Amino acid sequence: MSEVTEARDPVADLRRIAFLLERAQEATYRVQAFRRAAGVLARLEPAMLARRAAAGTLTELSGVGDVTARCVAESLSGEQPVYLRRLEEAAETGPVDEEAGLLRAALRGDCHSHSDWSDGGSPIEEMALAAIDLGHDYLVLTDHSPRLTVANGLSADRLRKQLDVVAALNEALAQAHDPDDGSAPFRILTGIEVDILADGSLDQEEELLAELDVVVASVHSELRAPSEKMTPRMLAAIANPHVDVLGHCTGRRVKGRPRPESTFDAAAVFAACAEHGVAVEVNSRPDRLDPPRRLLRQAIEAGCLLSIDTDAHAPGQLDWLHNGCLRAAQCGADPAMIVNTWPADRLLPWADRRT
Repeated sequence: MSEVTEARDPVADLRRIAFLLERAQEATYRVQAFRRAAGVLARLEPAMLARRAAAGTLTELSGVGDVTARCVAESLSGEQPVYLRRLEEAAETGPVDEEAGLLRAALRGDCHSHSDWSDGGSPIEEMALAAIDLGHDYLVLTDHSPRLTVANGLSADRLRKQLDVVAALNEALAQAHDPDDGSAPFRILTGIEVDILADGSLDQEEELLAELDVVVASVHSELRAPSEKMTPRMLAAIANPHVDVLGHCTGRRVKGRPRPESTFDAAAVFAACAEHGVAVEVNSRPDRLDPPRRLLRQAIEAGCLLSIDTDAHAPGQLDWLHNGCLRAAQCGADPAMIVNTWPADRLLPWADRRT
């Protein structure tokens, strides 16, 4: 009697392909092709999907092309699609360094991420589902603030609307959670990546910042300003009681369009972070890897808290945490000083410590 091979979930396979393409920083149109096809096919009944695949009519559906149709047929036959298998084989396996691997396993969430409300590419819910698949307990949503118009920054009114959306999503996640598995429901934590303005003030209403779970403050303008201007600008922001994380502190880019580091008095900035309990971000984006190792070591020696974040703008990018873990481990970071190794019920009181 021949063995019957069970079909795979073709929609899940298409979404996984999109995830891995994002993780590898492939062209956006390729990612969207697979994600769009997954969305179309998810609306079909399984029997209808199977009939169309067998009849070769999947490509008659808007958003389904030859490549995605072939992947679906392979999934329904019980085989891992060739396209997916090649991506899985090419994907990095994560940190090979033992300490970095242990650190990655200790992370409970990500404190810096973006959705399509600003310059991200996916809805909040899709970002949350990807974080859940990665084993996160929480994801801090930190879309941009209003003056960063190039990134579709959120006005106060839009941010308030986003808070309502997040509350509804968290309620749905809590209702879907199985209380018998002993874990807390996954949570989307509210936040913002707020611009540090030229005078060190923050680009959002103070009352609204106080409502958020986590505030990441970053410099996005006048990055070539001299240290005499940049240092007091950063110090003023760090002293603001609403700031929890200092984002990508040098502003450098090491890939794509390279950009040099901003200059500032690192000793003074890291001393202020340690004094005020502000975490220095270890930005895991392959094009940032900020701060450089020499400054990361200096921050650790100054007694700073750290936050290893992806600064993800798409679901697949949430799997970049290993980049930051490797750098943090190489620089001797203590996992206990990394705020996103903490559970949410410890992270949130820390973030609320000065407000």
